[in-house]
Amino acid sequence: MKEILQYLKNQGEQLDTEIAGATGISLTNVRRYLSELAIKGDVMTCHSIRFEKGKKVEGISCRLVGYIPPAAPGRKPKTPLKLS
Repeated sequence: MKEILQYLKNQGEQLDTEIAGATGISLTNVRRYLSELAIKGDVMTCHSIRFEKGKKVEGISCRLVGYIPPAAPGRKPKTPLKLS
């Protein structure tokens, strides 16, 4: 389960099939671990349907709960201050 948590921390929101492929854990075990992590409150999951090149892809979309990734390096756009 630590591998899944670390993967989500590094990659952000992912489908269960993407997690299984990247970590080398079987899809069945990934789904079981995700349900256990969701019960503990470590991850948030939802049923997801995506269409990639016209093909329907169903899976479980999940992300870490309460984790805000660090800002990407590089220049940030300047926003003017509005004083009212």
